[in-house]
Amino acid sequence: MAFTGFFLITFLIVHAGINSCIFLNDNGETFNTVAHFMSHNWILRFLEIGLFVGLILHIVQGLMLWRQNAAARPVKYYSNKPEKNSKWYSRSMGLLGTLLLIFLVIHLSHFYVGTKIALYVHNDEPHNLYEEMREVFQQWWVVLIYLAGIVALFWHLMHGFQSAFQSLGLNNKKFVPIIKVAGFGYTVIICLAFALMPIAFHFHWIS
Repeated sequence: MAFTGFFLITFLIVHAGINSCIFLNDNGETFNTVAHFMSHNWILRFLEIGLFVGLILHIVQGLMLWRQNAAARPVKYYSNKPEKNSKWYSRSMGLLGTLLLIFLVIHLSHFYVGTKIALYVHNDEPHNLYEEMREVFQQWWVVLIYLAGIVALFWHLMHGFQSAFQSLGLNNKKFVPIIKVAGFGYTVIICLAFALMPIAFHFHWIS
């Protein structure tokens, strides 16, 4: 699960970097150019398959881990004060992961499906993904759904980033503080970038 987690963490950097092209405020010219390249380069399309495989594996591994933990302690402790030993979000990874899966389905239906229909069904007709984002994020309730999904992502990464290193045995006292700081910085930057996108479109901060 740590390896698939690192893979998805890397993907988020790429995804946030590409989507941040909207902030160039050039009416989506740069963003659409990069998005077109990403959807037409055969190497990247092959890696896209790997992305979905990694995502599915991460979900399956999460479910297996949840079942193993439940089986290891079928009878709950008589006196249990988990807040003394762990953060609430580390105990809620299953719930956060479920919320993220629901959000991911919504996200794919908004942007991924339309791109693929234009590419494969309509013989690669021009597809203005920037304009599609602008239209989708004019709806306030969609913006709220995206912000809720990003909040879930924030807490999921807050535990998952450090947990991935720990799972690989990189939990030496010397490195743990560095990993915590790096994980917090990564999580804040990634989630802030994603959160600003629907907000910027909705409030017309970008053209």
